[in-house]
Amino acid sequence: QVRLVESGGGSVQPGGSLRLSCAASGHALDDYTIGWFREAPGKAREGVSCVSIKDGSTYYADSVKGRFTIFRNNAENTVDLQMNSLKLEDTAVYYCALSPYNSMLDDPAGYDYWGQGTQVTVSS
Repeated sequence: QVRLVESGGGSVQPGGSLRLSCAASGHALDDYTIGWFREAPGKAREGVSCVSIKDGSTYYADSVKGRFTIFRNNAENTVDLQMNSLKLEDTAVYYCALSPYNSMLDDPAGYDYWGQGTQVTVSS
């Protein structure tokens, strides 16, 4: 049973930083993609960033380029999303997901496994 657990959400003022972590367990895959998605109230789920575990390729939505960084945290065996210069519009529930098909951010249907989500609130 594949299980994804997110952690690290919280509340922060505009311009602040947060780091989200995604721990994946219960699989034996060595070629897959971990993606971070977010869903704000009244809005569709949006792909934020993803990383190919096999070759390390990373991808970002235009809205977060230059502010967010996705990386493998080998010490913790997680995939982390470092979020800097947070804006009010970054407020959402953030989900990590695993795609065994190496799907990109524009194909959330290609992600078979999802975490429960963690709330990120940016407010002044």
